[in-house]
Amino acid sequence: MKIALVTETYPPEVNGVAMTLHRLGTGILAEGHAIQLVRPRQSVEAKWCHFDGQLEELLVGGLPLLGYNGLQIGLPAMRRLKRLWQRSRPDVVYVTTGGPLGGAAIWVARRMQIPVVSSFHTNFHSYGAHYGVGLLQGIGFAYLRTFHNFTAATFAPTRAICEELAAQGILNTRVMSRGVDCELYQPATRCEKLPASWLGNATAPVVLYVGRIAQEKNLNLAIRGFYEIKRNQPDARFVLVGDGPMRVKLEEAHPEFIFTGFQHGAELAKCYGSADFFLFPSVTETFGNVLTEAMASGLACVAYDYAAAGEYATDGANALLAVKGDESGFLAAASRLANDTELSLGGAARDLAMRLSWGAVVCSYLVDVSSMIQCEGCSLECLEII
Repeated sequence: MKIALVTETYPPEVNGVAMTLHRLGTGILAEGHAIQLVRPRQSVEAKWCHFDGQLEELLVGGLPLLGYNGLQIGLPAMRRLKRLWQRSRPDVVYVTTGGPLGGAAIWVARRMQIPVVSSFHTNFHSYGAHYGVGLLQGIGFAYLRTFHNFTAATFAPTRAICEELAAQGILNTRVMSRGVDCELYQPATRCEKLPASWLGNATAPVVLYVGRIAQEKNLNLAIRGFYEIKRNQPDARFVLVGDGPMRVKLEEAHPEFIFTGFQHGAELAKCYGSADFFLFPSVTETFGNVLTEAMASGLACVAYDYAAAGEYATDGANALLAVKGDESGFLAAASRLANDTELSLGGAARDLAMRLSWGAVVCSYLVDVSSMIQCEGCSLECLEII
């Protein structure tokens, strides 16, 4: 197959969507298929992150995404998409983000009777409450519902998200899960020099957060969770890996915390491997790749029982889980983590992660997409020309 992958984020941008698409694309090419990658042009184009194999790229213009430094909204580029697909017609168009570029790709693909599918990666519509524009959430989801229902199917990372989308009127949802690289993320990446550089004491317990440092990530609860651990383990230190609009404010309020900024690849793996506890308090995730990365690294994790944790983890067996939104339960889990010497969550977390391969995710996706392409009614029912 030739798959046109249309996205507004891609490495070296650092976020779960970019990472997922890079893994998916690499797997698709490894299976012998071809990819057309359509994305906004970035200020810094990094060669290390490009796929090997049958890849062609179309770079389009973009505008900065307010509040998300380094990310862009892709401009529509309908004429360029039409010319590309007239010259080199794909078997399917996969639209991965819901901005103007994705909307243009859906419109052009339907006009040209090319099968088009989409994916739901990020709860952007739910971020409004964290930025003082909660009234826009309903409008945002109405747009997403229209956007996704113009495609033959919408892929989401968990069964729970598919059910939520279906309840909100989004049709033909399918699960495309997420894998984790257990060769990159593993306990053997522990580096004793790293905790020493962070703490001045290589034996002090390290509590880790990885992700965007922003309001929608519920970081205030992570901080409270850290202090629950610190009550029982006074030497504990909090390390935050990532960047975002809250970083400067938190650095000023908590000079005792360690802020590393964004980390990539082997350096990120060292951060996971050199920590002891992982706190993940977000309530706005569709999956949460950082949780499975932490589990693959053998960390004892505290999270809410939804998204990746709800799909895979078992409370008390390979993680400690609280009911989504129950802050008291989350804090109690953090306290238990610091107190209970009988818990051996890290090894069980690693065992779980070892069963979550990207290869299986890619193969399942290709089977689904292939079946839609071969569907005789696709061009008549799913892809009726606007």
